[in-house]
Amino acid sequence: MSTAAYRATTGDRPTRPGFWRAPFSRAAFRELGFALSGLPIAVLGFSLVIALFSTGLGLAVTMLGLPVLALLTIAGRGFGAAERSRIRTLLDLDLPAPAAVVVRREGVWGAITARLGDAAGWKGALYQFVMFPWAIVGFVFSLTFFVLGWALLLFPAYQWVWPRYTDWNGYRVADWTDSHGVQHVYELVSPFQIGAVSLLGAVFVLLTPQLVHALNGLNRLAARGLLAGR
Repeated sequence: MSTAAYRATTGDRPTRPGFWRAPFSRAAFRELGFALSGLPIAVLGFSLVIALFSTGLGLAVTMLGLPVLALLTIAGRGFGAAERSRIRTLLDLDLPAPAAVVVRREGVWGAITARLGDAAGWKGALYQFVMFPWAIVGFVFSLTFFVLGWALLLFPAYQWVWPRYTDWNGYRVADWTDSHGVQHVYELVSPFQIGAVSLLGAVFVLLTPQLVHALNGLNRLAARGLLAGR
């Protein structure tokens, strides 16, 4: 049995990096990669599942809908296999594949009815449907926290751009004129202000791996319930 399979079956998980090392660890970047790569796959999977299900259901009054629904379960199995591979590679969780479809009757309709009775295929399609909104949430929050954190943390390295190339004395966070015609301008110019921005960025950088891991936790849970073999 492989090490990954052993961990999945025994519950032994690899030790996660500590809080202070997490932003620079491979595990954190793999988890971020999982969250970011999940959206395009989810868009494709959701679109295909909806299209096949709607078409198959609409044609169900005729026999033409059955092959379409059988194709849906095939697609569900395919996307399920792809998702298990992503989870194994990026989240270090090895989920067992479901058993192969057993065709008990000969001929085309025997293959179609076998696919229609394929629980793993239906669950794979359901996974694509129910996890699509979460893929959007995971992508948006993961990317936002990651970019914002590093942009703020590295602010001292590029804060000189505004006074050098614009008429601002520093990065301008607010600029408005009140009802008395007085203009109020707030710019980040002092070392204390610049350091405070960088410190805020450090907080975001430290919290991002924890957030991404928590967001991916629902994917782990859903995959165990819908994609793992029985």
